Amino acid sequence: MIYYFSGTHNSRYAAMRLGSLTGEDVKFIPDSDPYTQTIDPNKDKSIGLVFPVYAWGVPPVVIDFIKHLPESFAAGIDSSSTYVWCVSTCGDETGMAIEMLRKTLFKKGIRLSAAWSLIMPNVYVLLPGFGTDPKDIEEKKLQEAVGKIESIAEKIKSKAEENDVHRGPFPRLKTSLVYPLFKKWGVNTKQWHYADSCIGCGKCAKACPVGNISMINGHPQWGSDCTSCCACYHVCPNHSAQYGNITKNMGQYKSPIQEI
Repeated sequence: MIYYFSGTHNSRYAAMRLGSLTGEDVKFIPDSDPYTQTIDPNKDKSIGLVFPVYAWGVPPVVIDFIKHLPESFAAGIDSSSTYVWCVSTCGDETGMAIEMLRKTLFKKGIRLSAAWSLIMPNVYVLLPGFGTDPKDIEEKKLQEAVGKIESIAEKIKSKAEENDVHRGPFPRLKTSLVYPLFKKWGVNTKQWHYADSCIGCGKCAKACPVGNISMINGHPQWGSDCTSCCACYHVCPNHSAQYGNITKNMGQYKSPIQEI
């Protein structure tokens, strides 16, 4: 079984391809009730987690999902010696995100056997200094990801134990300082708004992975359950979904793998 979270389709693509290559079923975390998850030793050859790196950490929605898994889930993994792995998609580096995940799983009695980072196009645009990649770099990352995913799939099937992760410089400093600030202040839902160019197409509401956007009187209204995935921003055809003034001159990532 592969559990994944994705907003802009990078992690979704990785999860779906890995599921196809390994024969594992794939579940979207926001659509999966953690309390009802079970292990079928006759069907689940492994348990995988695929997610994007947020602020050099693990998305809170993924952490919360793991924390609410029942004790029977961990017991099922232990009794059947199920192989547990993860793939973290990132624009450049992971910081200490994998260590954060490892500790969260360990507290649930689950051992992480392998971890890989997968470089994908940058999509985070909600802070100064961040932004999308130039088109040539975006295309290069997508091309190289294909082979990397195939390599990871083979290692999953052989139950390899390794930690192939690009942490980047000063990973502990970045994760320990930036991630807590991101959780507390990284998303001010009141900053989300629509520009005059909004045509009321509803693509932002449809793209939101947690259903946080409602169309009211033909225009989007953001709720308080934002995950900071930027899906609404990137999918908007008129660049109308805006976060304060920060995103006004930012680029957009039009995922070529959106419909996969």
